[in-house]
Amino acid sequence: MKRSRIGDMPMRVIYRILAVGLAVILAAVAAVVGFVSSSSPDQPGEGKTGQIAAPSAAPPSPGPGSAEPSVPVTEPSASASEQASAQASAAQSAQASPSETPSASASSSESPAETAAPSSPPDGSEPAPDRSAVIAALADPRVPDMPRDKRLGRLPGKADKSKRRVQDDKSGVSLVRLGKPWKVFGASPFSTKQVLPKVKGAAHRAMLVSCPVPILVQKESRDTALLAARWTLNHHPKGSKIIWTASQPIKDGWLLAYRVKYKLKGKARSSMAAVAVTEISGAKPAMLFATIPDTQSKYWRAINTAVSSLRLK
Repeated sequence: MKRSRIGDMPMRVIYRILAVGLAVILAAVAAVVGFVSSSSPDQPGEGKTGQIAAPSAAPPSPGPGSAEPSVPVTEPSASASEQASAQASAAQSAQASPSETPSASASSSESPAETAAPSSPPDGSEPAPDRSAVIAALADPRVPDMPRDKRLGRLPGKADKSKRRVQDDKSGVSLVRLGKPWKVFGASPFSTKQVLPKVKGAAHRAMLVSCPVPILVQKESRDTALLAARWTLNHHPKGSKIIWTASQPIKDGWLLAYRVKYKLKGKARSSMAAVAVTEISGAKPAMLFATIPDTQSKYWRAINTAVSSLRLK
């Protein structure tokens, strides 16, 4: 009997043959599984390792006679519910219009600059947006209600016939330079200033001054003059009150004349005063302010002279 050749082979050769055969079988099985898995569709919920790109833009809404909008391309890994949601979202965004979303349209059209109340520039050359300052002034117990229009009458004293003038470059106006005993004095805090000699026992000095109005400009010259008149109480004795004597329009502005009543050492005293405001193109109005105490009432007529002399430069 002949021996089997297999039995004559060394064991290491047999192991090599078995290993090679097993490797071939495993490779064949892997190829079959890979082919089957690649040809079958992905299961719901399974993700793909590659990045998913979002659609670049929503499709246009269909119009009469136009083709149906194309459906946004979705990756195969997306589920049926996700695809339906993406299609619905794209259709809604394409068909949305401002009329269908009024709240969003209104909020996008508004800006803080449009809703905010307008404000006056720092130099006050533009009128104030409302009359709140005037209302506050009329609520001041020192300031009575605005008077009816009434022309300023001829005040006591001798007329000043001086033809010299004072130029107010800051305000853009000029006015009379009153004769003696009036004299030009240090203007601060005004632009120009003329004064009478001090009188013993007087609470303040008679003066005629000019400057740009030191208060917030109003839409009406009459209101601006009112605020200016109230401001002049700072240059009268404490506790002073206004009594209107005249209110009239002047060229490019308004004039208010008034008695200022106060007490000195328990005795009632007064001064005659006036404020005139004149509109200046592109700048704050100019203000002329005159006040003369009753101890120098013989010079009250200078107020008539000063007001009538006010001119634009």
